[in-house]
Amino acid sequence: MPSENPAVRLQDIIENARAILRYTDGLSAEAFGQNRLVYDAVERCLERISEAAAKLGEQAALFVPNVPWRDIRALGNRLRNNYDEIGTDRLWRIVQDDLPDLPASCEAALRSLGR
Repeated sequence: MPSENPAVRLQDIIENARAILRYTDGLSAEAFGQNRLVYDAVERCLERISEAAAKLGEQAALFVPNVPWRDIRALGNRLRNNYDEIGTDRLWRIVQDDLPDLPASCEAALRSLGR
């Protein structure tokens, strides 16, 4: 079911993505894997991003195209149900490769919603 207020969900994604980027700033993959506090925080923020994407539903692709929304929603399910099958290296790749552009893309969508 699509969100009644997509701006709130986009803001949730922005805030959690930014938090992850702050938590991991300056860390190496090895340091990330050894810091349980940061690892757990990143996992939880990714779950929130996934849930916000789920609440946006198919609207997500309309607001922010070229983002793998299905994969984002699926990651949340995997983190909740199969957390023991997701390796540190996979989460690190998400943080390094997939996450950095997400906040700016969602911010652009928020600006377009404000018009």
